[in-house]
Amino acid sequence: MDRLITDLFLSPEDAYARLRGIVAEVNSIYSTLRSGYYFSSLQDDKDGRRAGGGEEDDDEGDAFHPQKGNVVFACARDGWGFRIHRFADLYAQKTGASRSKLLMGFWGPYYIDKKKKAVLPLPQSNEATSSGEDQQPMFVENVLRPLWKVYQRGLRSNSARWMDDNVVSFFNLVVSPRELYSEDPKTSLHAVMRAWLPLAESVMDMLVECTPDPVAAQAFRVARLMPERRTAAANHTCSIVAEAEMVRSSVAACSASASASAPIVVFVSKMFAVPYTMLPCRGLNRKELLIHSEPESEGECFLAFARVFSGVLRAGQKVFVLSTLYDPVKGDDAASKHVQEVELHCLYEMLGQDLRPVPSVAAGHVVAIQGLGQHVLKSATLSSTKNCWPFSSMTFQVSPMLKVAVEPSNPADLGALVKGLKLLNQADPLVVYTVSQRGEHVLAAAGQVHLDRCIKDLQERFAKVQLGVSKPLVSFKETIQGEGVGLLGSMKAQQGFVERTTPNGRFSVKVQVIRLPNALTKVLAESEELLGQIIDGKTSQLDQDGGNSISTTMLRQRLICAIDSELEAISEQVEKEKLERCRKTLLGYLQRICALGPSHVGPNFLLLPDFESKCGVTASPNGKEDILVSSKCHVSEILGFARAPDAETKNATESETETSTYSLDSEALRNSIVSGFQFATNAGPICDEPMRGVAFIVEAHLLSNNSDVAIPSDDNIFTGQVITAVKEACREAVLQSKPRLVEPMYFCELTTPTEQLGAAFAVLGDCRAKVLKEEMQEGTSLFTVQAHLPVAESSDFPEKLRKRTSGAASAILAFSHWEVIPQDPFFTPKTPEEIERFGDGSSIGPNLAKKLMNSVRRRKGLHVEEKVVEHGTKQRTLGKKV
Repeated sequence: MDRLITDLFLSPEDAYARLRGIVAEVNSIYSTLRSGYYFSSLQDDKDGRRAGGGEEDDDEGDAFHPQKGNVVFACARDGWGFRIHRFADLYAQKTGASRSKLLMGFWGPYYIDKKKKAVLPLPQSNEATSSGEDQQPMFVENVLRPLWKVYQRGLRSNSARWMDDNVVSFFNLVVSPRELYSEDPKTSLHAVMRAWLPLAESVMDMLVECTPDPVAAQAFRVARLMPERRTAAANHTCSIVAEAEMVRSSVAACSASASASAPIVVFVSKMFAVPYTMLPCRGLNRKELLIHSEPESEGECFLAFARVFSGVLRAGQKVFVLSTLYDPVKGDDAASKHVQEVELHCLYEMLGQDLRPVPSVAAGHVVAIQGLGQHVLKSATLSSTKNCWPFSSMTFQVSPMLKVAVEPSNPADLGALVKGLKLLNQADPLVVYTVSQRGEHVLAAAGQVHLDRCIKDLQERFAKVQLGVSKPLVSFKETIQGEGVGLLGSMKAQQGFVERTTPNGRFSVKVQVIRLPNALTKVLAESEELLGQIIDGKTSQLDQDGGNSISTTMLRQRLICAIDSELEAISEQVEKEKLERCRKTLLGYLQRICALGPSHVGPNFLLLPDFESKCGVTASPNGKEDILVSSKCHVSEILGFARAPDAETKNATESETETSTYSLDSEALRNSIVSGFQFATNAGPICDEPMRGVAFIVEAHLLSNNSDVAIPSDDNIFTGQVITAVKEACREAVLQSKPRLVEPMYFCELTTPTEQLGAAFAVLGDCRAKVLKEEMQEGTSLFTVQAHLPVAESSDFPEKLRKRTSGAASAILAFSHWEVIPQDPFFTPKTPEEIERFGDGSSIGPNLAKKLMNSVRRRKGLHVEEKVVEHGTKQRTLGKKV
């Protein structure tokens, strides 16, 4: 509000028009969101995804209106603000008019008739009032003009006496003489305004009047906070479920009269750090403060920001800390790692920045709890019984997408940095701290402003060391160029094998790579967690027929549907016979999966060669017998695509191996091949980024023993040679198959006014965004633009958008998908046709893939091919100023 006077120099009439426009725009945005939710709920009802009717409440007019009391006009920096209710009370007492009528007229085309002491509508332009004078709206005449007068007079020099006589004395305000008669007029003005129109009082009154109380609110919020669980009926779980539902009913009731005997349920929404000097050392809980006075960190103490939903919480009480993964129905062994018993040290009532110790807190109140710093990371549920459903996990409108690597300026301070990062991760619910596979300490924040605040807290509060911060990190993937599923119908249509042999000449491996369909790759990437559970044997719900888990059956069906959907997309361009051949080939790949990678759950296949025409012993080119290293389709058997070999076939294979001229521990050899595959898919040949959507067909041979080959005395050396040979063969095969970078993409939904639409499109174009749809919101002047934005360009996207649109546009980003960059990162013109088209190298346009590849390689310390001397014939000039 103060900027309307001091910065924009608006008159009361112009300020009133501007305020009305802001309120109308906010209501328009809310109406758009409400309509979108209404239509989405109707669609959910149509699809059967939502219980209950999709009816919409009757339109009650604007959601935000000063007459409803949910609009506060404030200056947050100076600490003053008001609602029109305050001025309605003032003028009702002064004029004797009805408060309700005054409240109705303080916002809109109304004025006060001083003779009749009534609120009347403003006349039209050709009509006159009863007094014959031009009247202004009540908000302008009775609210804004007094404020303008106080501000304009208070900012002058020597205005303290006028403020004391006309404002302080008139309203019986309490202002200290030191602030009132300060030499700075702003100090005096701000002190008077805070005493006259305190912001905290206006906000608290609005909360009390416009929001439901805890008892009324929890009845309809409990379905979201503590959703019902559907569990299988069992005799030993009936009592547990019954008690858990009783606790849930107590949370929904939140009755203060019955809270003393009700079970205790508290939700910790976040942990925040305060200096130990801010904790009160006198009064209640003094004994506990003396006992637990040892700092948890250097000068910092973590308090839990919590709310009591049921029962009465007392200091020194023992409660159970439940994580979001806790399930009381599971056995003690499965649930023990998600529950722990702790003792609460002290309870505090939060009054602004002050903390006041309290002995107990009843249901419905907010409290700060000391003693959970070592037990709660970000959020948790506290309960007096283990038979309690945990609260739903916290959800945020934004996610930490800006990632940077931090390191101490002095390497000796690495321990302090790690400790500070853990404290910051606990203190900020949006921060995510991880350690990459290369040992980098990665910090993820919600944006540039949030990141700057985190770095400042690290340097000044938690780590207290000087830091070095990298540029924003972006994870890429590596794949090979694919030309569609049609070329997968025959193995002969792909590139040839790449062969590698160990230095001792006893092991040879051939590798061929194939691009997997996009739909199949997407399903594999989305199911990494489920794949890990299935491969580790952690799924427990079994079918009656095949013995495969329900999750395994559903995943198998999803993989088959992904292949069918990919083939259906090209069904009009490809013959039916070729489609059937492609489908048979792809299903054959699913039956030959030996391992997944990287990390044994990634979207890459290690495929075994087709053994229909091959045996365990084959003939090498020199005429001698070699052993074809066989393995089993471990992953395919677990997923149900292949059956395990019967005993007769297994014995026959083993007998053939035993009759060969050389035998080795076949299990160790197979593990070495899988390890080489894991290394190759974890770090691709372009810039050591993980592979995505590539199938590796590996054919390994154990060469026959002869006098020309030296046999090592240590098999461990041979195992390492096998791993290296497989890894290098896989990487070389990728390099020969036109490798490509894959970059992550955000889904961007941008909202902008019509006058800033061009600037918003310019920013999207600068950031390589692909616009999907643009539409105008009905009844508003706002446009909604949907686009795909590369993550690599998103670090400075909000800042660019804010500057180019003057803050009028806003964007929401969410991860969408991975997209292949079509450019070849290793492209250089070599043939005469390429030189004629692109030039000799100096006139080539910017290669985006090469630029991204070099940036990642440079960050990782890998070799980067770049010219040290751009022009060898030019002389370097070293100018010296004398």
